[in-house]
Amino acid sequence: MSNRHRIVPPIYFFASLLAMVALHAYLPVNAVVPSPFDLVGGLLVALGLCSTLWAAGLFRNAGTPIRPFRQSTMLVISGVYRITRNPMYLGMALVLLGVALLLGTIAAFFPIPLFVWQIQRKFVLPEEAFLEGLFGQQYVEYKSRVRRWL
Repeated sequence: MSNRHRIVPPIYFFASLLAMVALHAYLPVNAVVPSPFDLVGGLLVALGLCSTLWAAGLFRNAGTPIRPFRQSTMLVISGVYRITRNPMYLGMALVLLGVALLLGTIAAFFPIPLFVWQIQRKFVLPEEAFLEGLFGQQYVEYKSRVRRWL
């Protein structure tokens, strides 16, 4: 594994989560999500966690590594992978969005686009090339059927 990929996606997730809480606490700007609408955030957190855990379980059951850019042994295309090609990353983004809604201030939303951009640039796009090189036409056909995010 190259040095470029030593920082794994959960590190970006937790850094974004910490940034959201810090921005909410120290630079709340304005409350934009009134109660009880902030509770929708709890549903998004639960949905995001379910997506991420379900996808990780599918990888474990298939005996293929979860960590990006490790030698995959199988292309997982069942379960949540029929809906999105990146359910773990989507799940992390949903958790962040849910937390931002629960916090309710505009500043808490600022790290989310940066997280998605970083994950797309550093992981999603390179992983697609990696998987296409590894699985060839099977992955190309899968990409044509299932969207990258939703």
